[in-house]
Amino acid sequence: MEQRIGIIGLGNMGNAILQGILTSNIVQGNQIYVYDPHLEKGQALNASHAINNLASARDVARESDLVFIAVKPNVIVDVLNDIQKELKKNTIVISIAAGVTIKTIAKCVGYEQKIVRVMPNTPALVNAAMCSITPNTEVTDDELSIVQRLLNCIGETEVVPEYLIDAVIGASGSSPAFVFMFIEALADGAVKAGLSRKQAYKFAAQAVMGSAKLLLATGKHPGELKDMVCSPAGTTIEGVQMLEEKGFRAAVIDAVEATINKSKALAEK
Repeated sequence: MEQRIGIIGLGNMGNAILQGILTSNIVQGNQIYVYDPHLEKGQALNASHAINNLASARDVARESDLVFIAVKPNVIVDVLNDIQKELKKNTIVISIAAGVTIKTIAKCVGYEQKIVRVMPNTPALVNAAMCSITPNTEVTDDELSIVQRLLNCIGETEVVPEYLIDAVIGASGSSPAFVFMFIEALADGAVKAGLSRKQAYKFAAQAVMGSAKLLLATGKHPGELKDMVCSPAGTTIEGVQMLEEKGFRAAVIDAVEATINKSKALAEK
């Protein structure tokens, strides 16, 4: 890949994207331009991977063919306004900020700018992300493929229209927190029965990871896979009945709906 890649913001997600790209070897360190207010982050990367550590967000925008804006939603408008004059016509601006619409981004950088809105999740930290990708009409199919190739370095991607991003946030963006709560609860139950905390977390986490992998690998309906575990008059169906009595499914659906509603409210602001 010949493109020069810019990353503004080296927090958890920005650094995850950077590390995934570096590990993939699809670009060299000298093709990557970074800026973070904590200058020591870029300095360390310059020393270890010969990445270009620049002095400002504007410098990154000036040098890059694709620039990831990996800052918090509450400051992204300020960053976009700051770099707007440095963007070339064909530079692709990639935002990972939740609740910040393509229209909002375009108001800052211009409606003719190439813009891609991405919704990743925290498993990007271990190259197991699920990212939605939403381009504006200025982005060509070839350019979209380049963006997708870069993000595939940190996991899986799907192209979705913008009106579905709120649903993506509910199903994928926020849901790791729900999964961690589920793992913690599973482990608590096992600890109550006598298992050590360390082993309980390992058994629970591996069960969740293996179950997800089984679903993706087989393509079977989750209900069918659930039935495979539930032997007649067995232990699992007793637990399933208890979850149903406690409103497990309804609680999860309500949690997803709450995140969707909050995402919509943020976008309206």
